[in-house]
Amino acid sequence: MVTAGRDRTVRDVLGHAGADARAVTEGRVFVGRKRVTREDQPVSDGDVVEIAPPLPHAESLRIAVLAQTEDLVVVDKPSGMPTIADHAGSAHSLASVLARTLGIDDGRLHATSRLDRDVSGAVVFALTREAASRLMDARACGRYERRYVAIAAGEPEPTSGSWDQPIGRAADPRLRKVGGRDPASALTRYSSCARAPAGQAMLSIAPATGRTHQIRAHAAHAGAPLVGDRAYGGPSRLVLEDGRVLEPRRIALHALRVAVPDRAGTELAVVAPVPGELLQLWSSLGGDPRSWELAAACALPGS
Repeated sequence: MVTAGRDRTVRDVLGHAGADARAVTEGRVFVGRKRVTREDQPVSDGDVVEIAPPLPHAESLRIAVLAQTEDLVVVDKPSGMPTIADHAGSAHSLASVLARTLGIDDGRLHATSRLDRDVSGAVVFALTREAASRLMDARACGRYERRYVAIAAGEPEPTSGSWDQPIGRAADPRLRKVGGRDPASALTRYSSCARAPAGQAMLSIAPATGRTHQIRAHAAHAGAPLVGDRAYGGPSRLVLEDGRVLEPRRIALHALRVAVPDRAGTELAVVAPVPGELLQLWSSLGGDPRSWELAAACALPGS
């Protein structure tokens, strides 16, 4: 982080900080909260310029394309990768990696939903503005369906139903809270499908709305924070009866299935396989491996 003094452009600041122009092209430079797009962008005395460190091997990142039509692409986002550019830059984001995979400019990609960095699963990108608008309309009329599976620290009460508490901003601007500042309506349908011996629960979840951190905030408010979700009170360290210690490095939440209308109006339904680290986590907790199939097929209230 650098405070501009006599510098007049971002290029000047980069030079004094020992950084080069790649920091701008990789999306790692901010003046205040605004990302810089040009080296010659002017700065004023006292401006705070943040230069995030480069993430290694961004060009070598790979993702799985699950399905592609003439104007939609569904990909399997791994945990640890942001959907779009963040303060660490843009080269390592899902959108940029997909653009490189497809050989297109990332300006053509429109993320029609986003997953948090430490959440995995299916993400749908539109390749045209028309497709993005179609899926926005589909979301409004209930034709944009999403099914998640999660491991919660405990079982919610009741064990199935709907969470409909409005969600607003928390004191930390990066987080959300039920009943927080400027709350917006939110609806999440859920069901507990299985329990591990120590009380952890496997949840099947379908958000009807798309608020930031909706599932995580609702689950925490219900007394069932997700394993690995430290920001919302979920445990990041689990001690088993035999003394073994589990320290999940991600949030135990996965976007398993998405269904949207394609250009012809036909449903495009895609499944993202549950990643191995979540399969292993549930098994290590003593959970039945068949629970994942139950969660995938579980009928949810009101759906």
